[in-house]
Amino acid sequence: MITRKDFLKQVSAVSAGIGLCGLTPLTAYSAQSRNRVLTIMHTNDTHARIDPFPAGSGEYAGLGGAARRAALIKKLRDKRPNNLLLDAGDTFQGTPYFNFYGGALDFEIMSMMGYDASTIGNHEFDNRVEGFVEVAPKAQFPFVISNYDFTGAPDMGAFCRPYMIRDVDGIRVGLFGIGVAFEALVLPQLHEGVEYREPIAVSERMVRTLRADYACDLVVCLSHIGYEYETDQVSDRDVAEAVDGIDLIIGGHTHTLLEEPSLIEKPGQLPTIISQVGHAGVVLGHLDFEFSPSGKIARISSAHHTIA
Repeated sequence: MITRKDFLKQVSAVSAGIGLCGLTPLTAYSAQSRNRVLTIMHTNDTHARIDPFPAGSGEYAGLGGAARRAALIKKLRDKRPNNLLLDAGDTFQGTPYFNFYGGALDFEIMSMMGYDASTIGNHEFDNRVEGFVEVAPKAQFPFVISNYDFTGAPDMGAFCRPYMIRDVDGIRVGLFGIGVAFEALVLPQLHEGVEYREPIAVSERMVRTLRADYACDLVVCLSHIGYEYETDQVSDRDVAEAVDGIDLIIGGHTHTLLEEPSLIEKPGQLPTIISQVGHAGVVLGHLDFEFSPSGKIARISSAHHTIA
């Protein structure tokens, strides 16, 4: 991963004038201009970690916990009312809370926090399709997943959509989701009726839909395919390099804690930012997108908040 100094140098050189830097207060700046600020907060791979890590958990001891995450989200929302709270999947599996509640408690707590959308991780199939369908009504937010075909599992498909549009203070945000391949990861009987589709082609189609049909100012991909691999398995970096028009990929699956978002630049195209914040709800991702009156991205600030 590039150093923060090199990262800032790269961004300042982007021809479109987009900047990505350490988070600074935006309230006063925005009050003096006509620019609008959209805050995106995000998590991934929370894995039923309702309580903070107990003593004896090494570097994670005392960190995380749903109550602390909720308090932090509220604090940020009080300062930045135009916001979205998103998740990149794998809410299920990891503590006895999942064994007992099957994910229902997680979805209820996420709903209380006001999540706007999540995607589907491979562990969402741990109790079979039927297990997900049983607890999905507890989620008062949609699941956005574009490369899973639910034709053979319409009950699960009823809770999922290929994309969604949100208007936040006049900023039109398009979201779509991509999930990891099932092969050698999810047993066939667990995802029965759900078929995987190659994510790059699907992502290209989603971007065309969100840009051309819905005139989105910002396109966000909720991804549970993983940040990067040494094999030929498709990763977030592969998608970012192959698909034009994605502004932000919020990643999951590989539990990668990026100290700052990665910037994927392509000749003649706007860059794609990738952000992923480890696992178990220890860190809350945070990006501020500042838009000019014409709806163009003028500035991007980022920060990760350790939940302690």
